[in-house]
Amino acid sequence: MKTSATATINLPLHGGHAPAYLVKRMIKLSYAISKVIIDEYGGHDFIRRLADPLWFQAFGCVLGFDWHSSGVTTVVSGVLKQSLKEDVHAISVAGGKGKKATEAKNDIPKLAERHYNLSSDKIDSLVYASRLAGKVDNAAVQDGYSLYHHVVFFDEHGNWTIVQQGMNCEKKLARRYHWISDNLTTFVCDPHAGIISANKVPNTLNMASIDSAENQKISVELTRDYVNNLKSSVRRVTNAISCCGEKNTLDNWMQTDSTICNCHGSENLSHRSNVVSYEMPRRLDWNVFRKIYDIQPKNYEQLISVPGVGPAAVRALSLIGEIIFGTKASWQDPVKFNFAHGGKDGVPYPIARKTYDKTISYLSSAIEGAEIDREERIQALKKLAEYSSRVFSQDKLC
Repeated sequence: MKTSATATINLPLHGGHAPAYLVKRMIKLSYAISKVIIDEYGGHDFIRRLADPLWFQAFGCVLGFDWHSSGVTTVVSGVLKQSLKEDVHAISVAGGKGKKATEAKNDIPKLAERHYNLSSDKIDSLVYASRLAGKVDNAAVQDGYSLYHHVVFFDEHGNWTIVQQGMNCEKKLARRYHWISDNLTTFVCDPHAGIISANKVPNTLNMASIDSAENQKISVELTRDYVNNLKSSVRRVTNAISCCGEKNTLDNWMQTDSTICNCHGSENLSHRSNVVSYEMPRRLDWNVFRKIYDIQPKNYEQLISVPGVGPAAVRALSLIGEIIFGTKASWQDPVKFNFAHGGKDGVPYPIARKTYDKTISYLSSAIEGAEIDREERIQALKKLAEYSSRVFSQDKLC
């Protein structure tokens, strides 16, 4: 995430582990700082802060993990999982990195029942949120980043924040996705609290965008109809494209002004689409579509929540909806925290200086109030100052 010509926050993929001495220090600091924040503002405010990618990044630097890499997400989340105590902070952490990410669905009920006595409805809601957030960032938002990290922070009232991270091995970069329960009414209409990334990815199929609403409706209608009719739609799209000399159109379809013609009596559909490219799967699992038909989903959220519905099914339905029915999907990357084109002159938009100032002030107060040694307090404040100067070169501010 760039804020000026020189100040950047990137998340390059780094292997290895944080040193044990550093992790030990981070656990101690995060315990103390989090306690001050929660005692003063409440647990809900703390998890709300974790949903802000900028605050999360600053918090990691304060704790001592000031390398801007993929490790910020995994290490800070792992440290909080060890430092946050239900009897002190009234916040639990489920999930983790790699295989631990899939354990969130089992962790949530155990933690909620053991520590908070949450109702079954609230527990089910937490598990559902965990599953849908993962499904959206893995299947509905197709940006080239594969999820490998998923944690759920939730408090004694069932409020939650979800932090996920995906990797792009080819570019050797990571991308972090933030979610929060506050005011979230749907998981499929611009649901993210924030997404931090080094850059925007061109040609990102974003079926969780409000601009994909009509395409979502057609996708649902297609799955509510007989599976044989859906197969017929796939063949229709295949014929419309392959008549122009294209082969294996379900493998890789590229749209240009002249790609789809009116050969062999096929309908001229090219005017209905301005999509740059669709990457289609080699095969579709029709058993999944039969399962969807039996369920008869009422909306797109219900559709993608069906087990087995992944990127392939989402792409296929979106393609059919756009080519045959003319309902366009969004191809805009939903990154919200990327200032690659922001600048001190405010063009095309100003640097978010006020956001940073509030974050720095908030964390400074928490550090000052934390029950830690004087030397640790000085080091934490120094790290915060270094973070601020790195993000904002003083001669480049708005």
